Amino acid sequence: MDAIRNKPRSTPPAPGANTFTGFVRVRGAREHNLKNVDVQIPRDALVVFTGVSGSGKSSLAFGTLYAEAQRRYFESVAPYARRLIDQVGVPEVDAIEGLPPAVALQQQRGTPSARSSVGSVTTLSSLVRMLYSRTGDYPPKQPMLFAEDFSPNTVQGACPTCHGLGRVYEVTEKSMVPDDSLTIRERAIAAWPPAWHGQNLRDILVTLGYDVDTPWRDLPKKDRDWILFTDEQPTAPVYAGLTPKETRAALKRKDEPSYQGTFTGARRYVLHTFANTQSALMKKRVSQFMIGSVCPACHGKRLKKEALSVKFAGLDIGEFSQLPLARLTAMLEPIARGEWPETADANSGNGAGKTTGKGGVLSRSAMRDAVDKRVAAGGSAHKASPDVRRTPNLSEEKRVAAQRIAAELLERLTTLVDLGLGYLALERSTPTLSSGELQRLRLATQLSSQLFGVVYVLDEPSAGLHPADGEALFSALQGLKAAGNSLFVVEHDLQMMRRADWLVDVGPAAGEAGGHVVYSGPPAGLAKVEASQTRRHLFAPPAPVDRTPREPAGWLRLAGITRNNLHGLDAAFPLGCLTAVTGVSGSGKSSLVSQALPELVASHLGRAFENPDDDEQDSLLAAATAPTGGHIAEGMDAVRRLVRVDQKPIGRTPRSNLATYTGLFDHVRKLFADTPLARKRRYGAGRFSFNVAQGRCPTCEGEGFVSVELLFLPSVYAPCSTCHGTRYNPQTLEITWRDKNIAEVLGLTVDAACEFFADEASVMRALKVLRDIGLGYLRLGQPATELSGGEAQRIKLATELQRAQRGETLYILDEPTTGLHPADVDRLMVQLQGLVDAGNTVVVVEHDMRVAAQSDWVIDVGPGAGDAGGNIVASGTPAHVARAKESRTAGYLRQQLVA
Repeated sequence: MDAIRNKPRSTPPAPGANTFTGFVRVRGAREHNLKNVDVQIPRDALVVFTGVSGSGKSSLAFGTLYAEAQRRYFESVAPYARRLIDQVGVPEVDAIEGLPPAVALQQQRGTPSARSSVGSVTTLSSLVRMLYSRTGDYPPKQPMLFAEDFSPNTVQGACPTCHGLGRVYEVTEKSMVPDDSLTIRERAIAAWPPAWHGQNLRDILVTLGYDVDTPWRDLPKKDRDWILFTDEQPTAPVYAGLTPKETRAALKRKDEPSYQGTFTGARRYVLHTFANTQSALMKKRVSQFMIGSVCPACHGKRLKKEALSVKFAGLDIGEFSQLPLARLTAMLEPIARGEWPETADANSGNGAGKTTGKGGVLSRSAMRDAVDKRVAAGGSAHKASPDVRRTPNLSEEKRVAAQRIAAELLERLTTLVDLGLGYLALERSTPTLSSGELQRLRLATQLSSQLFGVVYVLDEPSAGLHPADGEALFSALQGLKAAGNSLFVVEHDLQMMRRADWLVDVGPAAGEAGGHVVYSGPPAGLAKVEASQTRRHLFAPPAPVDRTPREPAGWLRLAGITRNNLHGLDAAFPLGCLTAVTGVSGSGKSSLVSQALPELVASHLGRAFENPDDDEQDSLLAAATAPTGGHIAEGMDAVRRLVRVDQKPIGRTPRSNLATYTGLFDHVRKLFADTPLARKRRYGAGRFSFNVAQGRCPTCEGEGFVSVELLFLPSVYAPCSTCHGTRYNPQTLEITWRDKNIAEVLGLTVDAACEFFADEASVMRALKVLRDIGLGYLRLGQPATELSGGEAQRIKLATELQRAQRGETLYILDEPTTGLHPADVDRLMVQLQGLVDAGNTVVVVEHDMRVAAQSDWVIDVGPGAGDAGGNIVASGTPAHVARAKESRTAGYLRQQLVA
């Protein structure tokens, strides 16, 4: 252990080896939990950073190496431009030598927007727009359009009716007044704001002479229409607290009003709030009163009619963008070879493409030269005069231009299909994609960028990827390496580790027990390092699964499920069992388990299904989501409760942390409030919350730090000079429990807190579960913003596990092993099996075959992705599914079941 702390075990390249052109040398890295790390990492290699969750591998790869590369680049950027860029800050490190420029491909999302799509993220939409602009078949006499005219995100191209959204939204009487038996005083107008603002509008109506105590449906239609749909905003005196009769009397006497109020119609309030509020919650609230429907002008294609009248291969650009990428690839292959499809001839009014060319397939340079010559002769829409733009299209020019653009599109599309994304369409909105899908889209874009000498830093690129798609991912990474780049990959996938050129194993444990480089060198050398937790999983054969699957206590049967690519699907989940739902990426697993199943179960239990994915989406997009079709045919009598455990953050600000989310902080604060000094000073439990004014530091208001803006440099976060980062005022910190104040308790790790609170059952209930699930390294006060998606999911699971188990609960988890080291997966499985032993039903969507092998039941969805999926290929015990010939999962599952 001392050797680990003092010096990393680093194996230099073998004598004579010339695969590495040099090394990146890190000295004194101290970011987060890194313990003054020194390490050397080869360039022009696939380097995989491994270690248990929380060991410090991301702190080394992203927090140190990538952050330093970005900092160096920004030093060359103009100071004014630096202010406009979100910078990651300066890493805590003494020196880094030999570090090339770096590009980070992380799983994080940008700001969700209904206008962001697969086409825009990959820049493929720009090529498609050029394809239609230059080579499309135009109606007779229609002028040639610019590429911008084919974009729904520009004024030139957007449909004027729906403004490029593809849907129109209206606010109706039924949507704003769902229960017309209520009176206005009884809040019949549900769309109006809650609390004081809504009361204000009702009081104004009283002043204006409207009846607020008659059921809505009995009011005159003229009155109802004005209240809901008027754009007038009259100002009227408000007599707060008076009855309608008293208000009329006060008006007659001309009494002084409480204040002057301004009226706003319900529809105007909804639309104005949606368009202008900065609050995501407010936007989500008012969006429920907006009814969306497909735009009648563009039929959901988002473009003006002139752009949609242009065809390529018989399709308008809207239809083209709706095709799965795999089908686009097949359609463009002959065009890239110089063969114009028959469908294009049938729609051509000018004979474009009727010749296949004399020379067959042109080389890339020949195509480029041919297009350049013809464009120079008068084909450029941007440089040509208006008369030239209206010139009938030259068939030879269009043929060569189409061949060149199609070849460019085909090259990029092939990469996306190879990465297992062929089921996506160009128009697919990015907020509906998983984080793994987004990262692979960015990876494919980088493959086509042809950069050289760059370090690509990737965050678990195998996340959300079926083992069958792993080969294509590895080939893509090898392609980047072959182009002269270096790859630094944070990864838990054992197959990726085995195929790496170099392993950096960080640990040996998590949190304070981690932060050391246990090993740095070729993968084979890790076998000799006993301190490594990765070693025992990487080199040992799969442990035989010796448990007998549980017998179902009953069945939860779903019938006629329709959702995304599921069309009339029937599915049966065994009750009282652990079920793993497998299948290739995009096969329909999440549509079935994370959307249809909880939506139908929640509806059957009589409560609304709160989809956590809606928080990640643009509210307009969330409002457009079609509900699940189908019904539950059997089994709901055995389900009393539904719990969905996802990977969304447990909070979006540093004020939310592990202790507050799990509820253990409530018990800790009570302990402090019960101390003799606290009782003497009459301090309640609220005094020990950093969110309450009485106890928190007045300078930083309980944040613990202050932000120092440095204009064109990254903002610097410094500990508050008053409380020195403790978050509390001096009087609060004078109260101690077992010689520690409240700030010191929040600084304890879960493991340390287990010893400190060993005889406090109320606190230990949460701490023990957190420790057992593998989160012992986290601090009690760890801000939510510092937690990974996997950590957030396990905290939610731990919060649930500490509750008394009454059985008959359905737990649904979507890829719970994402971001987990194999050692942590084993700990997670113990907890999930414990839930089932307590009489509950657990259903997980999983790509980890070790989890599937330890399940009681496996449902394999597929056989392919998108339109090629959506069916149950095999269903049964792991051993049964492993024998299914048509299943792409079977072979990988079989490997885990064989001793």
